[in-house]
Amino acid sequence: MLSKRIGIDLGTCNSIVFLPGKGAVLNEPSVVAVGIAENKVLAVGQEAKEMTGRTPDTIRVYRPLKDGVIADYHVTQAMIKYFIKKAVGIFSFFKPELLVGVPAGITSTEKRAVVEAGMSAGAKAVYIAKEPILAAIGAGIPINSCSGHMIVDIGGGTSEVAVISLGGIVTSSSLRVGGDKIDRAISNYIKQKHNLAIGEQTSEEIKIKIGTALSSSASNKNLFSKEADDPKNVLRLNRSGSSIDSVNQKNELEKELEIRGRDLISGLPRNFKISSNEIQEAIHDRLDEIVQIIKAVLRDTPPELSADIMDKGMVVSGGGGMLRNIDELISRATGVPCFLADESLLCVAKGTGVVLENLNAYKKSIMTKK
Repeated sequence: MLSKRIGIDLGTCNSIVFLPGKGAVLNEPSVVAVGIAENKVLAVGQEAKEMTGRTPDTIRVYRPLKDGVIADYHVTQAMIKYFIKKAVGIFSFFKPELLVGVPAGITSTEKRAVVEAGMSAGAKAVYIAKEPILAAIGAGIPINSCSGHMIVDIGGGTSEVAVISLGGIVTSSSLRVGGDKIDRAISNYIKQKHNLAIGEQTSEEIKIKIGTALSSSASNKNLFSKEADDPKNVLRLNRSGSSIDSVNQKNELEKELEIRGRDLISGLPRNFKISSNEIQEAIHDRLDEIVQIIKAVLRDTPPELSADIMDKGMVVSGGGGMLRNIDELISRATGVPCFLADESLLCVAKGTGVVLENLNAYKKSIMTKK
């Protein structure tokens, strides 16, 4: 095969580049730093992210994707060009074919922007596929079977819930709430409750290190009841890292982190300790929005498929799925078993790899080409 095929999970927070046969070759933040005077791209990915909040007037840091779609066309084009160059090398004589994952709720205009950005960045052809389908494929769900499977993909900009059967989406819902809005909820809570201003990177660090979907008091209650009686469900809970044994380890559940920020009253730098219970309180409303769309999709699911989902459980994927106890929260709120996919952050990227290896089989069913 002379032309290379590249799969890109073009995410609001992180973009992952996947090459069939090689796996994920690039996992970088979706951030671009541009020199204003010469309008030149200075850095892309991790290097650009490290500049966030630290730049002089001559440099501007962009996050060209917002809520899962392109917010700045030219910067996105430059970022895709960088990804292609890193993946295929600067001496490649053949233009690659791109497969890009897009949110299920994307409009036709937003789709066209993705395709045009890919083509102008140097691709021979651009295919687009819906992220819930790609996430399901990457999570190892047999999407072509006649039974129903439910996937909850929580990304940086969007959370998508879909019921999949016979290779297609039966019912789905997309919500423009994800890791970004959870980060903002943390920084707003700390600002309002503790009079401390913190940056984007600090908010994200807090979420990763001590963020939890359940407070320690809620986790200590034995709310497994029916699920715990079923060995299969216990296994699912164990796979997600929320095993019954861990509930008894209070020190694992209640965590603290020392953070630094600017005191809003004195204007001076200040250190402060924050607990995981406070973070749960801060992000509760955002998580509740995600739970509500899961319930809405379950209500719209045909009865036969509902029975399949109750039997198999739902799968959580995406970077947001790595928030501690989120699968347990969803399971308790819906009464449906829930577990985290292996390598949840890479599910969409792995899905692009499977599709690219079987391009002809998937062309008609789940992709559009421009």
